[in-house]
Amino acid sequence: MSGAIDHPRDPRWRLVLKPTLLLTGVLAGGVVLRALPHRFDPALIDRFVVGQGLSGEALFVLIGAAICAVGLPRQLVGFAGGYAFGFLGGSALALIAQALGCLANFTWARFLARDWATRRMGPRLRRLDGFLAARPFRATLTLRLLPVGNNLALNLLAGVSALRVGPFLAASILGYVPQTVIFALLGGGVRVSEAIQVAIAASLFAGSVILGLLLLRNRRTARASADAA
Repeated sequence: MSGAIDHPRDPRWRLVLKPTLLLTGVLAGGVVLRALPHRFDPALIDRFVVGQGLSGEALFVLIGAAICAVGLPRQLVGFAGGYAFGFLGGSALALIAQALGCLANFTWARFLARDWATRRMGPRLRRLDGFLAARPFRATLTLRLLPVGNNLALNLLAGVSALRVGPFLAASILGYVPQTVIFALLGGGVRVSEAIQVAIAASLFAGSVILGLLLLRNRRTARASADAA
């Protein structure tokens, strides 16, 4: 995979259609953000999702994907999934919705915002490419597990980088699992004791630190090999 950022060959696409679609996407995101619920509303879920079979599941996934794509907390989707479908079903459907929202952000940024980001971010975008390109799956998973950052921002930054969609999406889904499971348990009425929550948080933190150290060591090894060559 090359770290170079390719530029569109057709100036009409770059100068007319692409900015128009970019602006349309931003405006559509704003409209969707205003229309979607910003908090858990059991009445809406009871009315349109619970007991509706495949149509209810499909509606939940679509709305959940939209919630994640516009930057609302993905934990809300996990909680609602647990409430509507129970722990196992809710976790699975919430992960599908989160993956679709992630993919929508990535695709939008990759095809519409990459040129703008290249002009505006330049060296910073190249540093991001360097961070993600060497170990794309591990780097993405580390960022997902760390208790910092923003889901929407990472999706968009990955889209404007040279990162391949496969490793990014797979690592993102895996990184979504812990919090999605916890919130689906809570939404399904399963009590998670404080001790268990602390243990899970500590385990996630420890795993994130280990992955981060491994990633850092691999980057240093790669740099040392490149310098020696």
